[in-house]
Amino acid sequence: MPNIVSFLKEVKEELGKVAWPSREQTIRYTILVILVAVIVGLFLGGLDYILTALTAVLLGT
Repeated sequence: MPNIVSFLKEVKEELGKVAWPSREQTIRYTILVILVAVIVGLFLGGLDYILTALTAVLLGT
């Protein structure tokens, strides 16, 4: 049991040393991640649509 208690104390100390991002940084990075995900999704969706249409033309269906 003492090992668990000392482990949790060390975890608390280490979390105190972490450089947490500010609220503004968190919001900015979240928006950036969402935008990149949407852009990549649109790109891959468009590429899929083009390749599907090209395959249909090549196979004559």
